[in-house]
Amino acid sequence: MARRTSTSRPSVAPARRWRPRLWLRRGLGLAALLVVLWIGVLAVLPVPVTPYMLAERARHGTLAYDWAGMERISPAMQRAAVAAEDANFCGHWGFDIAALRSAIEGGALRGGSTISQQTVKNVFLWHGRSWPRKALEAVLTPVVELVWPKRRILEVYLNVAEFDTGVFGVQAAARHYFGVDAADLSGVQAARLAAILPSPKTRSASRPGDFTRRRAAAIKDGAETIRRDGRADCFGPS
Repeated sequence: MARRTSTSRPSVAPARRWRPRLWLRRGLGLAALLVVLWIGVLAVLPVPVTPYMLAERARHGTLAYDWAGMERISPAMQRAAVAAEDANFCGHWGFDIAALRSAIEGGALRGGSTISQQTVKNVFLWHGRSWPRKALEAVLTPVVELVWPKRRILEVYLNVAEFDTGVFGVQAAARHYFGVDAADLSGVQAARLAAILPSPKTRSASRPGDFTRRRAAAIKDGAETIRRDGRADCFGPS
């Protein structure tokens, strides 16, 4: 009697299902890795351009930006920026909790944001008040503090800060307002540049109003104070 031969069908692999959560996690992981790598690159190389610079150039059709290393920035300017924006810069790890608490209790619309936070916002994020941006800023700031020394953070900050419409960085600002290089800024000039940082499009360092003059005088005194008491040691000459 003839034996029946069974024919087996080749096994077919089950179709892969679309898993949006898996791909979302992978995408977020890749994005995080790229950001960390970019932070590492910018620890040693000049910042080529920032998203905000590109947006301002598209909006106004002009961009003045000239990178200057710390050795080309007047120490008076370095101290003035810290005195104006973040007097405890050398003593915190990215967040000044005491300054933030004081700003909240005083009902300030601006305040408590450290130079480290502002650098993260200016280099990696976008401007404007929004919870997503603040959340990303809170995540990235400790990473930058971990990878970059304080001197590098201040160097990047001074190079990407906006000093007038389309004018970015202290070198371009020094030429724009005073016709000198950033290395040659005097104490008064440095204080006036620092005084316009909160509102660079409505204040002028070369034609300061009464408020800017008073603010610059206070910054100049504060810069001298942090020089004397050692709060400039973390970014001083290396």
